[in-house]
Amino acid sequence: MKLAVVTLFPGMFEALLNHGVSGRAVKQAIVEVGLYNPRDYTSDRHQSVDDRPYGGGPGMVMTIEPLRGAINDARRWAAAGKDGETLAVKVVYLSPQGQLLTQAAVNDFVGGSANLVLIAGRYEGVDERLLDLEVDEEWSIGDYVLSGGELPAMVLMDAMIRQLPGVLGHGDSAAQDSFSAGLLDCPHYTRPEVYQGMRVPEVLLSGDHERIRRWRQQQSVARTRARRPDLLAALAPGSEYNAPLIESGQAPNEGGEGPSDGEGN
Repeated sequence: MKLAVVTLFPGMFEALLNHGVSGRAVKQAIVEVGLYNPRDYTSDRHQSVDDRPYGGGPGMVMTIEPLRGAINDARRWAAAGKDGETLAVKVVYLSPQGQLLTQAAVNDFVGGSANLVLIAGRYEGVDERLLDLEVDEEWSIGDYVLSGGELPAMVLMDAMIRQLPGVLGHGDSAAQDSFSAGLLDCPHYTRPEVYQGMRVPEVLLSGDHERIRRWRQQQSVARTRARRPDLLAALAPGSEYNAPLIESGQAPNEGGEGPSDGEGN
């Protein structure tokens, strides 16, 4: 199996690759790991990989091109098999917006035929358009705050590696994000304003901070309903997100389905 990681901090993976069960698996060539740093795909002398978010707000957002260059090289490496064979590859973003990683999901990854490219995000996350263009699946390891996607990537890698034939006597593992106000985050965008025909939503360019705040609330509620509806039932009665819920036709703290429509782990 091949596991490629796109990360700003490749040195963090030394703990996984040089120690314990996973380290032995690498030394025995049971698994191959490739590390790709987006800074190596920048064109400016500062090796910039982030920019301010459209619409304002704290933090920075990872830009598209450096990440995309690293992903493309990681994908080519992961797809290269023996004797010129082309292998299946799946690109996975470790994200609070993703499905919750479970043992069943890990089993599916190990039992599948695809090698993986894992993207470890940083800052407030990555430009939403990169996810639309390059990412096949998003996965989260739990509802808590981390500084980046490296640790989640290592959790998934370790959980997978220990199940590969020859690593342990028999497979075994475990795994589980970080939300704002108990809900999933809204989409994020940064420069350029238009990328391959895809535009940043007009509201984020309006300069109307109240309108932007409401749009982000609505997007957060809609995304949570679509991806993690269980979180809506736990929403506090006094939450500011109850108003968007009422507007969308689902009462606060009410389970079930309704009309359907952001980093770290």
